[in-house]
Amino acid sequence: MSFLSVDQDLARDSYYVATAPREIPFPTLDADAQADVVIVGGGLAGLSAAVELAERGRRVVLLEARQVAWGASGRNGGQAIAGLACDQSVIEQQLGKEAARDVWDMTLEALDLITQRCRCFAIDCDWQPGYLDLAVNARKAAELRKWQEQMHHRYGYQTTWIAPQEMGRWIASPRFHSGIHDARSGHLHPLKYSLGLARAAQRLGVRIYEDSAVTRLQTGARPRVHTARGQVVAEQVLLAGNVYLQGVAAQLESRIMPVGTYIVCSEPLDPALCTALIPSRSAVCDTNFVLDYFRPTADHRMLYGGRVSYSTATPRNLVASMRKRMAQTFPQIAACRIDHAWGGFVDISMNRAPDFGRLRKDGAQDPPSDGSYSVRSHHANVYYLQGFSGHGLALTGLAGKLVAEAMTGDAARFDIFARLGHRSFPGGARLRMPALVLGMAYYRMRDAL
Repeated sequence: MSFLSVDQDLARDSYYVATAPREIPFPTLDADAQADVVIVGGGLAGLSAAVELAERGRRVVLLEARQVAWGASGRNGGQAIAGLACDQSVIEQQLGKEAARDVWDMTLEALDLITQRCRCFAIDCDWQPGYLDLAVNARKAAELRKWQEQMHHRYGYQTTWIAPQEMGRWIASPRFHSGIHDARSGHLHPLKYSLGLARAAQRLGVRIYEDSAVTRLQTGARPRVHTARGQVVAEQVLLAGNVYLQGVAAQLESRIMPVGTYIVCSEPLDPALCTALIPSRSAVCDTNFVLDYFRPTADHRMLYGGRVSYSTATPRNLVASMRKRMAQTFPQIAACRIDHAWGGFVDISMNRAPDFGRLRKDGAQDPPSDGSYSVRSHHANVYYLQGFSGHGLALTGLAGKLVAEAMTGDAARFDIFARLGHRSFPGGARLRMPALVLGMAYYRMRDAL
């Protein structure tokens, strides 16, 4: 069974779908069309790019295989956090400290973009500021404290240290030793936000088509994007489908892997109890490699994520196992009812850094797949955004803005990310998934120490 079949099942019981009903669906592409830019993928990256390009006067067609925000954009944990999925040291080693500082500053811009777009387009998505990054033991606390000091010294980023004796003021849980509070980051309802962006794009003139899976990409001076019932001819193409592209650009697929992640949502809690669990109502993550993440919702539920599957198989007894994890963190709600359980797949890269770049008109990558960087090619008119590695709620919005800048003549900021080198996962098509499963077993053992 392919991960796409599993994904269909995981989407059925989402809290987000239950609390953000879709309006009239977008039509299916059933004829040929022309555009300045055709975007493949109706998630946050594609929608953000569509908005930015339309505001710059470009005629845009967006093709979504299922429904807008079907994948991770509409099903994620809702946490919008500064930084990348990889540590800043990965960026420093590849690009140098000056460019790494530019990257960090852009991740802060990504957070600002969310609030700006909500204000500009009247999107009500339950935005709540505040993020807690919490260590489960003294060893991990020392690592977190070192990271906090480095970020303050190198990047001027201010967070609040929470000592063990102060933890009770921030979270009513026995699991955590100490941590940090980040006032700049926060959380929201991702499907409400995504659908709000889709409405904004449509008002700006973007033609959005759902149930319009792309079957083939023809590169060239005027690339063509084919679906089962039509095609779009454009000057430029943006591939923003991540792991869902499936054969559209095979040269990109080996650089990302689908990883399953899972979430449950409790019944509504007494508002006083919900606030007592996390008084600041912040989003929370632990610092484990295979982490738990959770947050209160606007309607006083506890939304709790954790577990991962690197084989794409859904864990057995998912609801029971997730309830157990939530109860270990919050014994106070061990008996509460679980109203929703769902999951989905994120795209991870080998180094957990985002993978942005171009395909030339001959279909080859620019930069090459070996990670070396070449000067921006004037023969590249197909752009791609992938590899957000589970840290994309804010970053996808920034990515859409950067690629729109590049497509309209200013590629300086896009090319900072495009300089990052990426490798294919080892093992080839048959063995790379088992190899990743074994590798993650090592990190699970480390988390247990």
